[in-house]
Amino acid sequence: MQTHAPADVRGRQLALLCLGALGVVYGDIGTSPLYAMKEVFAGNHPIALDDGNVLGSLSLFFWALVIVVSVKYVIFIMRADNRGEGGIMAMIALALHGTRPEGRSHQVILVLGVLGAAMFYGDGMVTPAISVLSAVEGLEVAAPALHHAVLPVTLAVLFLLFYVQHHGTALVGRAFGPVMLVWFAVLALLGAVQIVANPHVLLAAHPAYALEFIYHNRAMALVAMGNVVLAVTGAEALYADMGHFGRKPIQRAWFALVLPALMLNYFGQGALLLSQPEAASNPFYLMAPQWALYPLLALATLATVIASQAVISGAFSVTRQAMQLGFLPRLEVQHTSEREQGQIYVPAINWGLMLAVMVLVLGFRSSNNLAAAYGIAVTGDMVITSLLALVVAARVWNWGWFKAGLLFACFLAVELTFLAANILKIPDGGWFPLVAGVAIFVLMTTWKQGRALLHRRLAGERLELLPFIDSLAAGMPARVPGTALFLNSDPVSVPHALLHNLMHNKILHERVVVLSVQFFDVPYVPDIDRVEVRRLNENFWQVIVQYGFKDEPDLPLALAACAPYGLQLEPLDTSYFIGRETLIPRLGSEMSFWREKLFIALFRNAGSVTAFFKIPSNRVVELGTQVVL
Repeated sequence: MQTHAPADVRGRQLALLCLGALGVVYGDIGTSPLYAMKEVFAGNHPIALDDGNVLGSLSLFFWALVIVVSVKYVIFIMRADNRGEGGIMAMIALALHGTRPEGRSHQVILVLGVLGAAMFYGDGMVTPAISVLSAVEGLEVAAPALHHAVLPVTLAVLFLLFYVQHHGTALVGRAFGPVMLVWFAVLALLGAVQIVANPHVLLAAHPAYALEFIYHNRAMALVAMGNVVLAVTGAEALYADMGHFGRKPIQRAWFALVLPALMLNYFGQGALLLSQPEAASNPFYLMAPQWALYPLLALATLATVIASQAVISGAFSVTRQAMQLGFLPRLEVQHTSEREQGQIYVPAINWGLMLAVMVLVLGFRSSNNLAAAYGIAVTGDMVITSLLALVVAARVWNWGWFKAGLLFACFLAVELTFLAANILKIPDGGWFPLVAGVAIFVLMTTWKQGRALLHRRLAGERLELLPFIDSLAAGMPARVPGTALFLNSDPVSVPHALLHNLMHNKILHERVVVLSVQFFDVPYVPDIDRVEVRRLNENFWQVIVQYGFKDEPDLPLALAACAPYGLQLEPLDTSYFIGRETLIPRLGSEMSFWREKLFIALFRNAGSVTAFFKIPSNRVVELGTQVVL
């Protein structure tokens, strides 16, 4: 997988990118046929199986894929790229364009964006569970006596999936595309065979069948809509992975292969139900001849593992972006490829997701029950994406609020209907991803607000750097050989670690560098803009290192770029001084007391600055101070 997609590709390169997109982008939405149609007629809240309901449901599936995926995501949302990158963090950055940090609209956009990211995590917990479980349930069709093996096999597959994450996906990733190409070909073939036997089912492409279904079923139609949304889960991956493959390969793969294969399979399942209503228990597997069940089971399991892998990798990527934008504390990030910086492994997220996924499998025990937990996080994320895209269209694309509002009102009408339908699922299990999403939202907003509060407390004791240097000239302390590099968030103030070093050690190094790291709401900062260097009086230097939210922080590498500016740093002659604050909560602060306690716990358990910025640990000196919040 490449990190930067070329702006304009064609020929063989375009074909290879389309193949790669099949394996990474379309795994989630491509495995929805395993359970989506089954949930309508054999789920926890089934509707009556007759010709009108089958055709009406198929019509809803068809138009959901057309309106939500094809029109909204593939045509419009993918235009909202942040220098080629997509995803909820890129959308936040675009929507914030031109807003004032202290303004109300800025705060509303931030809250919406963080809530969308939290819903992504909630979705990421359910996707591997329902995908793998629905595939392994094919054992019940192939050999009903193996019913008791479904849960153990599912748990074993999931454990292996999460266990191998630390090895990276580079080798397996090369096989993802071809496997999913075979998967979509099989989807299309299974459906086409059934459609040939009953072509009457193609009438469902007419929207009149969807409208008639809604009119005649009314209350039950809303329940059915909660299952129809299962067909569009994974649509957000098209936008999120745009930076890896580019807009054109993802669009071509969708219209040329994925959409036709999905529609053929859904219509094929409908054709089977029209001729064999008893197949409603598992129409996907019952489309296949008996001899093909075990190979299909193996292929489906592999496809759902690939779909789950994409969600897990997406969670790693969103976590790193959220850390660098200040929404999450530092976590350990490991790189699984020497060539591709996008291939990362975050142990805390990996094992946390695995625990949540296994709890879901053991708690819900079947894909029918899990379907009740699936959908609300997805639809919530879709609604938030539409609201943020509305802001982008009106402000950044200069459409104006009226024109942008007309377009996205159409999308929101569909998605709010899906959201309302999924709210009905909350008592049956929809509460799980909702609670998980809200908990993550509280963590992210607490960290963001806590960091801002800590910054204000430290700023209250701030000394201006330039006057401080001038004051040293009047009574310069002893200077010792070497370079002292002080990390400080504010480039124009005196680092607290520098003050403590002077207070306790009564010395200054021969050369002092005040270093600040700044993250911007763009994916990447060009190497030419990586560092800003300024020489000050008394052999003090001011250095600002700049990163985008998808850049890989590496301070020693960035500092090597200071040499052309006259600041040559010898690794063995440079000491990194880092301030470490001990936080003390207090009543009556700007944050509620329980959130202060939560922030302090997050702060205490955050990963080290040393590891995050790849600073040599044997060159680090930490100086502590107490801060009352």
